[in-house]
Amino acid sequence: MSRRSGRLQSRNENITSPPIAKVTRKRKPEECNKKKSEQATIKRQSYAIQNRWAPGEISPCTFIETPHKELETTQDLSSFKQFRFKNLFIKPSPLPCLSWGSSEDVWIKMLNKELKYVHDKSVLHQHPRLQPKMRAILLDWLLEVSEVYTLHRETFYLAQDFFDRFMLTQENINKNRLQLIGITSLFIASKIEEIYPPKLHEFAYVTDGACLEDEIVDMELIMLKALNWNLCPETVISWLKLYMQVESLTDDPNVLLPQFSQETFIQITQLLDLCILDISSLDYQYGILAAAAFYHYTSFEVVQKVSGLTWKSISSCVNWMAPFAMTVREGPPAQLKGFKKVSAEDRHNIQTHRDYLAMLNVAHQKLQENLGRLSPVSVGGILTPPKSTEKPATY
Repeated sequence: MSRRSGRLQSRNENITSPPIAKVTRKRKPEECNKKKSEQATIKRQSYAIQNRWAPGEISPCTFIETPHKELETTQDLSSFKQFRFKNLFIKPSPLPCLSWGSSEDVWIKMLNKELKYVHDKSVLHQHPRLQPKMRAILLDWLLEVSEVYTLHRETFYLAQDFFDRFMLTQENINKNRLQLIGITSLFIASKIEEIYPPKLHEFAYVTDGACLEDEIVDMELIMLKALNWNLCPETVISWLKLYMQVESLTDDPNVLLPQFSQETFIQITQLLDLCILDISSLDYQYGILAAAAFYHYTSFEVVQKVSGLTWKSISSCVNWMAPFAMTVREGPPAQLKGFKKVSAEDRHNIQTHRDYLAMLNVAHQKLQENLGRLSPVSVGGILTPPKSTEKPATY
């Protein structure tokens, strides 16, 4: 008998064998009723959580990332909005009515990101071996790499934010690690923003052997842990786009469809590209930087309309940015460039590069001249205290 016929015979024997009786215990009616009541309680609680706020209202979780106390009434919710706006010196949302969401919720979410994603000029105090010019050289190189691979402006500014915030979490970074941190920041940003990001070996290639693929992958994990996976800031470019879009909207607004001038946009972004190389740009929030740059090409009335910011909020940044704006105007205006596989509607979003380091030196000279006019040191030389015999008598 073959093995197959033997298996079939044994299978038939198993089927014909009498089944083993199973002992089952009947549930008591009290147990069934108890289980049904528990399920009904859980369902009522879930419905109560879902219907906690009135229809049309938004949960406070959209306003505070980790709320410490829930707001249960509409009155508490409105007072919370007023407090946050007052605390940030921002008037209610300048956004138009949106068909796909609440303009106030979008606005408050953007403002909360300004508070959540912190950057600071004092970051170099934690790295004594680094100089501000090293950061400028690195970011200028990342601008050039972005243009070579036709990366979007948002990608570069995400990388800049990742770099500055990561450096704020570290101490005593050596200058020979800067290029690895910078290219890893661009690697992470491109995977978030780009539809077809460059491959890992391409990022390693542009470093000319200074950074290996394994080193970039290892640094990526280190940076993601240090940033606590917070990778969605509102960058300077996103704020500028919002301001320009609100200013250019017509009677039939469509916020999602760009309506602003591409030529004006690239002029302002050129100013921001130059300013972001200066370490002092980290003194200001991204929304303030974008508003100050927009002011240099429009007027304060327009900036106040699209941002709700007061002159007191942006005046310091406007004055600091003035030498940079003068430097940009003295040079040739930015031109829209054509890129392969990039549509004409999207070409203004592709990051471009100029000789920003030379422009930065000119801007710094102008900045020193402005400070010299305001400082008494330039008039009298080095200030020294007068001799005790020359001090005026006091009575």
